[in-house]
Amino acid sequence: MVRVTDLDTFSALLAPEGQQLLAVLRDHDPADELATATRLRRDHPAPLVSAALGQARLRQRAAAKFGADAARMYFTPNGVEQSTRAPVAAHRAARLAALGVRTLADLCSGIGGDALALARAGIRVLAVDRDPLACAAARANAEALGLADRIEVRCADVTEVDTAGYDAVFVDPARRTKARGGRVFDPEAYSPPLSWAVEAARAAPYAALKIAPGVPHEALPADAETEWISDGGDVKEAVVWFGTGRAGARRATLLPAGDSLLGAGLPDPEPGPVGGWLYEPDGAVIRAHLVADVAEQVDGRLIDPTIAYVTADRLRPTPYATAYAVTDVLPFNVKKLRALLRERGVGVAVIKKRGSAVEPEELRKKLKLAGPHACTVFLTRVAGAPTMLLGHPAGPNA
Repeated sequence: MVRVTDLDTFSALLAPEGQQLLAVLRDHDPADELATATRLRRDHPAPLVSAALGQARLRQRAAAKFGADAARMYFTPNGVEQSTRAPVAAHRAARLAALGVRTLADLCSGIGGDALALARAGIRVLAVDRDPLACAAARANAEALGLADRIEVRCADVTEVDTAGYDAVFVDPARRTKARGGRVFDPEAYSPPLSWAVEAARAAPYAALKIAPGVPHEALPADAETEWISDGGDVKEAVVWFGTGRAGARRATLLPAGDSLLGAGLPDPEPGPVGGWLYEPDGAVIRAHLVADVAEQVDGRLIDPTIAYVTADRLRPTPYATAYAVTDVLPFNVKKLRALLRERGVGVAVIKKRGSAVEPEELRKKLKLAGPHACTVFLTRVAGAPTMLLGHPAGPNA
């Protein structure tokens, strides 16, 4: 894939000829790219056509994160991969605005996705990144979305920027290796390291640090609140908050609804037999270690001390878990499961697993499903034993 890799080419995209090409390519079909490139190169320089095609592809990829704004924005390949989804960035910006933040230093700002959300929340932003191309994209994005008067972009090493005088700092360290683009799981291998980000946060009245949702809890600073955020059921990030007055707190927030569960420090509930209902907590709840809080809400218990499924005898809806009516509790046995599903005419089975070594797709092949009905199959453990739970999602009127 041709990538926008230098400032001169990027600047050419912002000039009238580049803008004309981007307008032509706004809705282009990637399957026709070769023919499109050949046609456009008759009237435009080949490097500019390649850059415009690359930017058009990035915009199409970015639409999943930025929605309609993506068609007007500018991206780098890393910027698309590492940017926050717009709804998540908007949630974080709203929390900062509610805390009274009016000025903020956005460190490791990349192409400016978070800065845009912050500016839209009424916050004046200093966006800092050491990558000149990312900074150029951030400036272009602020201009394209009418937010240039609220966002100052500075190309610099974030560790050398004086943040004194700002109400808050936001740090989004790089969590991918430069060599292979793989994810970094050790917080001290972030760039800059989490320990540096924490010290920068403690020097400001308020701060938010974006980190990977799989961060070990023991790596979290004791004087901060940590929030795990999911969007549409997918866990997207964890945010370490300073200045909220909730040191050591754990929170799970579910977007787009915005339901937010603040942990009460409950001990794990005792496990017990599977009841008529099974609750599958949202991934943010599990990452935040708040399964016990959900169990208390539904008057439930764990099915196994090591499994994050909650069971209860009565249905008590909660936004923090999906409820299923349980019809069968069986020892794991493929032949029995195949016979039972065939007898019931199940042609569609949603297979979920937790605490099982069985791969759902391999099991699906063995089941040879056929019929008009649907079923949800849970492969898990109950009291340490491999178990199959069958059921279906609770209906809206259950």
